[in-house]
Amino acid sequence: MRKVIFLIHLSLDGFTAGPNDELDWIAYDHELEQDAHALHDQTDAVIWGRRTYEIMASYWLTVPSDPASTPAELEHARFLDKATKIVVSRTLERIAWNNAQNTVLIKDHIAEEINAIKQRPGKDLWLLGSPTLAQTFMQLDLIDEYRININPTMLGQGRALFTGVTRPFPLKLLGSKTLQSGVVALRYEPDRPADEYLLPTEIPGRHIPGKRRVKQ
Repeated sequence: MRKVIFLIHLSLDGFTAGPNDELDWIAYDHELEQDAHALHDQTDAVIWGRRTYEIMASYWLTVPSDPASTPAELEHARFLDKATKIVVSRTLERIAWNNAQNTVLIKDHIAEEINAIKQRPGKDLWLLGSPTLAQTFMQLDLIDEYRININPTMLGQGRALFTGVTRPFPLKLLGSKTLQSGVVALRYEPDRPADEYLLPTEIPGRHIPGKRRVKQ
């Protein structure tokens, strides 16, 4: 079955962006870029929330025609163009990309839709950024691998990654490495006991079908 891999850059105190959505604190150098782009071979689809999708489209669709684009940027732009773009939004009516045939718009029934996509043939799915959507995915237990890049900085305030996540869930460390910039790249997977099964439930106030783990 395909996995959902979540990649996020995080401050040491748990923020994904500053109070005004600043991202200039991320130690994004060639090493971190190459580490992220290693997912090109493992995935063939990206998952975004509406806001992240709009940011990505406004930038990456311009990269191929920009003479200042770096080889790594061109590589990522080509990957995104070929990849299936899965956008979760109740307000969008369509996804505007070069090839509309490899786009999927999910408006509701998130768990059911994503789990159905997981069952289809293909490579893994890359949940890129989209912290608000990631919180929903964490609550629904849809993430199969967490790649969290801890940056050596404290923001003090901003957009916290785990806001709204109310269920506890243990993680198992798959690996870690320290980059020259001081970023610590962590890889986790959910530690899901074999003696538990899933029952449908709802997230209070969100009306989104979710999952709850119950002991047999």
